[in-house]
Amino acid sequence: MIAEEKRAQRRAHIADAAMRLFTERGFDAVTVNEVAEAAGVVKATLFNYFPTKESLVLHVLDDDLARVVAERAPGRTPLRALREHYRGAVAEPAGSYVPELRTMVRVIQQSPALIAGVSRFRGEQAAALVKALVEAGEPDGMRVRLMAAHIVTAVSTVQETFFQRLTDGMSPLDAGRLVGGDLDLAFDLLERAFGGEEK
Repeated sequence: MIAEEKRAQRRAHIADAAMRLFTERGFDAVTVNEVAEAAGVVKATLFNYFPTKESLVLHVLDDDLARVVAERAPGRTPLRALREHYRGAVAEPAGSYVPELRTMVRVIQQSPALIAGVSRFRGEQAAALVKALVEAGEPDGMRVRLMAAHIVTAVSTVQETFFQRLTDGMSPLDAGRLVGGDLDLAFDLLERAFGGEEK
């Protein structure tokens, strides 16, 4: 447990150092070597925690939808499990990490490399989700690919809208109230299109 905590602390320290540099100079102007030096680690250590430069920022978006589906409770459909997962996430107060979210959004919006990285990340999420949905019993084919793509798009749209509201100055309390309704709307639409009965 102590080793896991130390690893998490070092990972957070590296990410914080990177975000300070990216905020000051822009993502594209900062090198990985500069991030490693600012964090007090060698480049190889940095890459043990973050496999790419983009992941120093985009790790915040790294929500494993495929794992949620694979580890869902018995009798839960994939869509029900995902809805409950996100409902639980938005129940946590946003206030403590709002400054970090606002900074992350600004850094991403100012970097073509990060905007492209978000797109690649969403594609990887969808591919992993297809595999998890097939293992959960969905027939392989176009329907499951469309299902995964729609889930990833719906979730990312809700997340990005929430981030943008915070960046635009909306209070965490008001943004949190709205995101719950956004999630319900997204999953209501997904369940109409792709839903099944609980087993």
